[in-house]
Amino acid sequence: MRFRRITAFLVSAALIVSAAAVFSSCSEKDEDNTFVVGFDAEFPPYGFKDDSGEYVGLDLDLAEAVCKKRGWKLEKRPIDWDSKDMELKSGQIDCIWNGFTINGRENDYTWSAPYFDNAQVMVVKEDLGITEVEQLAGKIVAVQADSSGLAALTGDDATDENKALAETFKEIQQVGDYNTAFLNLDSGVVDAICMDIGVAKYEIHQRGGDYIVLDKHISSEKYGIGFYKGNTELRDQVQETLIELLEDGTISDIAAKWDLADAVCLTKDSKVIDSDEGSSKSFTEELTYVCKELLKGVGSSFAIFFFTLLFALPLGLIISFGRMSRFAPLRWITKLYISIVRGTPLMLQLLLVFFGPNLIFGIKLSSDYRFYAVLIGFVLNYAAYFAEIYRSGIQAIPKGQHEAAEILGYSSRQTFFKIVFPQMMKNIIPSITNEVITLVKDTSLAFAIAYTEMFTIAKQVAAAEATIMPIFIAGVFYYVFNFIVAAVMDHIEKKLNYFR
Repeated sequence: MRFRRITAFLVSAALIVSAAAVFSSCSEKDEDNTFVVGFDAEFPPYGFKDDSGEYVGLDLDLAEAVCKKRGWKLEKRPIDWDSKDMELKSGQIDCIWNGFTINGRENDYTWSAPYFDNAQVMVVKEDLGITEVEQLAGKIVAVQADSSGLAALTGDDATDENKALAETFKEIQQVGDYNTAFLNLDSGVVDAICMDIGVAKYEIHQRGGDYIVLDKHISSEKYGIGFYKGNTELRDQVQETLIELLEDGTISDIAAKWDLADAVCLTKDSKVIDSDEGSSKSFTEELTYVCKELLKGVGSSFAIFFFTLLFALPLGLIISFGRMSRFAPLRWITKLYISIVRGTPLMLQLLLVFFGPNLIFGIKLSSDYRFYAVLIGFVLNYAAYFAEIYRSGIQAIPKGQHEAAEILGYSSRQTFFKIVFPQMMKNIIPSITNEVITLVKDTSLAFAIAYTEMFTIAKQVAAAEATIMPIFIAGVFYYVFNFIVAAVMDHIEKKLNYFR
């Protein structure tokens, strides 16, 4: 009984702390006057890092002007766009201010009045000869996850015309950011990018004249500032200041600085958007929907896991032979390879494998190469780790056993496979198990090259539904996956433990 009371007390305390954190942005504003703006640091011209390493952009300039007017201190907080709702709900940021589209999200946040008009357009390579949107039939179109472009093509509020257009595409490829989208476009993996017209103009200007923007607008939308739902006090303070900045000409000057003066739609009569509507799904419906979506990515995650082990385990053994070779050049080459692989992030290696052929040799890639790039990156990475595990296991076998085998007339091959290998496998199983369990979790890194696996889907669903529940459910999926893997490896270890 006492244990239950203590548990109930701890749960209640956790709920109180969580609730306090959610509304901390409003209360802390009066204490330290810090205004924390969450933004995507890869979304020029609204928010990005310039050549001097400073975070700049149109929206950040507007936020700076608001803070200067109110005597607040601005804190620019770059965030992962897929995690923006978790950042906001946990109180880590006060608002999302970064070319944030209101359309389709009216009920998810407390909004300022719309201050910018925007449109979604298609960007293609000039040498493809595509001049009309209709020519994209049968083509692959890249779009940022949880973006206005994605919503305009596939969202619940998408027009029938846009849904019909999306049906003509071979595939809509979701990417994490527009830099990745342009890398995909340059390498030939995708044929077009659906993106904001303001971002398109900026990116094309920065990258040169090899791209064109198709005339037809896919959709039009309004930008606003998103606050945590119910935080009307802070929203009203910011909105009031924006009107003051509009009247004294500051907003016009900032918009002109970024060549977007014609996009300003804020007027002194603009109304904030208030909605008390919430999600129409019950918890059970939401849970069922999330699980169904995650199951779509389980197969992709398992494919990465299975094929990586299938090829990396034998390749690692071969590399370990090279690492222990008496031929010095081969030994140093394998040693260098292992050093590079273990010393650089797997994500970087995936990017190199996927984009390297185009950036280095100018080779145009097919859309099918994405999965092969994931496998190549994972296999080369894990083979290096397995090689060192094999080496430690082989070198742990006493030299006397080699000498005894030689006296008994065993060849080098027979000595290895009949004496050394069985003992090595028994000794290294715990280390191999650790790597296999890590591989299960590392499959989520495939998102770096826009390969859709389970965790990528979890982030996309979390962003679309404005809830962190898909992330936690994905965690349960990973735990179950790893529980099964650990049980299998434990069984193998017991089978090999034929003497103690």
